[in-house]
Amino acid sequence: MSLRRALIFALAAFSGAVLTGCAADPANSGTEETETYPNPITGQGIPNPNPTRIGNWATLPEGREWGSTAGIDIDPTDGHVWAYERCGSGSAGGPGVNCDNNPVDPIFKFDRNTGEILENFGAGVFVTPHGIHVDQEGNVWVTDFAGNATGTKGHQVHKFSPTGELLLSLGVAGQPGSVPGQLNQPNDVIVGPDGSIYVADGHSGQGMTSAQAIAEGRAAAMTARIVKFSPEGKYLMEWGQIGTLHGEFRTPHALEFDSQGRLWIADRGNHRLEIYDQEGNYLDSRYAYGRISGLYITDDDMVYTIDSESAMTNHPNWRDGIRIGHVDRDWIVGFIPPWESDSRPYQGVAGEGVAVDADGNVYAAEGPASLEAAGSAFTKYAVR
Repeated sequence: MSLRRALIFALAAFSGAVLTGCAADPANSGTEETETYPNPITGQGIPNPNPTRIGNWATLPEGREWGSTAGIDIDPTDGHVWAYERCGSGSAGGPGVNCDNNPVDPIFKFDRNTGEILENFGAGVFVTPHGIHVDQEGNVWVTDFAGNATGTKGHQVHKFSPTGELLLSLGVAGQPGSVPGQLNQPNDVIVGPDGSIYVADGHSGQGMTSAQAIAEGRAAAMTARIVKFSPEGKYLMEWGQIGTLHGEFRTPHALEFDSQGRLWIADRGNHRLEIYDQEGNYLDSRYAYGRISGLYITDDDMVYTIDSESAMTNHPNWRDGIRIGHVDRDWIVGFIPPWESDSRPYQGVAGEGVAVDADGNVYAAEGPASLEAAGSAFTKYAVR
């Protein structure tokens, strides 16, 4: 059993002890003893396995300022950290500073121990990077979910070699669409066990909160789907549309595979994780993780999610932060709290991407909501 899994099981045992051992004894009513139950909504009573928060952990080239991000991953070949920042932009896209009009290198590889820059590339390719994935060969996949004003860049997925050579691009540059061969606001990408490529496509559905809005979104050919490609980039199939039923999504924001080869999808607007086989057949759901932006599953099947979006107007009472559980249960055994912020009283602010290294250290990619509180694009939560 790995150290990480042993720690999580210990946390689960602690949570169970809280449930059974800290409840008030009816025979002793009026004493100081009070009921305490683990609460996945607020995180109260759930242990924090990574209590040491290290801000400004990673290095930025001299003369640059941190922009927001939404993606971070661990290199399976050497255990170091890959991520990107949006070329100094504090927003998530749209007008203003972006990687098109400020074409610095947005993609970084950091030494996981020191934060030192090991690689930095990607200038001139992106408008607004969004999802990042490192495959088993160390190739780096990054989605570009916004387009530029001239319609010549964006709405694509790009594959780079470990040293920055552009190897493959999916989608039509600057031309969003819902037909095969086109992408429309791609959020994330992952390579499956057989080398097939899966893209989570469509960012707008999370704001559609009525049947009318969903119908209008569909009529406008807005997307909320998973698109599958061959290892060579040939379109194979897709599933999903904007909606709330299983097989539908309101912003499929992040993707991961577990050890069983099941595809997990962070369906952010529907506040759930959806689980599918590799042919798009629905298998199961999880509901205890909040309004999920980022998702990471370790080799021993521990699920780490990060909730960056819960607020009183879209997900009342749920506290932002990192929730941890096992793939086999809809049960939270660990919670890493958010940054406190006046912008979201009681709920706090947290990042959009999450990753976990071999020692159990957790890394958060700070999005527009949390960048100011964090002070940099990446935060490290050490085991001790």
